[in-house]
Amino acid sequence: MADEIATIISSLGLSNEAFLAIVLLAFVVIGAIIVIVATRPILDVYPYLHPNARVRARKGRLFDDKQISELVEANNVEEITNYLRGSPDYAEYLDNYTLEKALDIQLGETYDLVSRMAPKEIQSSFKVMAKKSDIANIKSLMTAKEAGLSQEATEELLVPTGSLYEDLQRLTDVDTVTDVVAGLDGTEYAPILEEVLPEYEKTGMVLPLESALDKYYLDKLLASSETPSDENKQILYSYVGNQVDVANIKLILRAKVDGLDYDAISPYMIDSGYQLREWKLKDLMEAEDVTGVISSLEGTKYSEVLTDVLPEYNETGSVALFEQALDKFLVDSAKSYSMKKPLGIGPIIGFLSQKEVEVKNLKVIARAKREEDFPISKIREMLV
Repeated sequence: MADEIATIISSLGLSNEAFLAIVLLAFVVIGAIIVIVATRPILDVYPYLHPNARVRARKGRLFDDKQISELVEANNVEEITNYLRGSPDYAEYLDNYTLEKALDIQLGETYDLVSRMAPKEIQSSFKVMAKKSDIANIKSLMTAKEAGLSQEATEELLVPTGSLYEDLQRLTDVDTVTDVVAGLDGTEYAPILEEVLPEYEKTGMVLPLESALDKYYLDKLLASSETPSDENKQILYSYVGNQVDVANIKLILRAKVDGLDYDAISPYMIDSGYQLREWKLKDLMEAEDVTGVISSLEGTKYSEVLTDVLPEYNETGSVALFEQALDKFLVDSAKSYSMKKPLGIGPIIGFLSQKEVEVKNLKVIARAKREEDFPISKIREMLV
């Protein structure tokens, strides 16, 4: 055997030392490949270790079903406020703000926290989500000015979160919606609002301005996750995509109920949708009625969600039933995605979705408790 190896080495024109060096190099290369393959899963998980530890700690502070049930059975808003003082997430705000504003502040700060601690590879999408606070404040500012509210009343509507809060505070003393848009010059929202300002000035309705902001947000959110190069990004793209499709479906259903055609709402639709592309959205809008829209969704994951509540809609005529069903779909989907990647993006998506649901449900409870003798059974139906 040794003679055969020596013969091979001689035929290659190599010295024994050179041959040994090549063999050693081969072992080094093979070893490096094995190390890379073995450590790749660890490298994929590593960026998520610290963020996931932080969100799991905060997830433990979310209210469970039993606590939500106790809040539903509270006698009034004061009892709810006192209950929330026991939560570190809300207690620090309740001394200085109304219950609803305290909830909005906490949610805004949650968006900001997640956007800062998310791994860089997925951070852009969560930074877009954090813009919800600024968009909500801009909408409140425009609505206040359209209603002719005073500076003090306008400032009361603003939530002290987001990157533009101080700038928007300075606009509370302007007189008109047009002044608000002018005051936003230099921000990313100015061109969006300026484009539809003539429509507002023609109709006197802020809806085109608000819809333009919503479309801008969703377009930007979808674009931020459009390159699903690994499993974490694929999950993020699906999570974001569902939100875009649901927003489009809600808009189409509302349009059908209000008798609007495709041309009237197409400027506000996200035609580069997730499952529902431009041709499909137009097909949905060309349906004869709400039932036709749902029939046209057959073959998509949204069909069963809406078909299940169609009989109740036919009885009540309330499109809110569809919106509630779609909201529940988003929550269930987020929960499913969160379990797919427990050592990756899963816990981040799961926590953020649960926080949104918690705040939404607490707002529903608070509003109901402000009305005398509001049925507890009705509150439970309204919860997500």
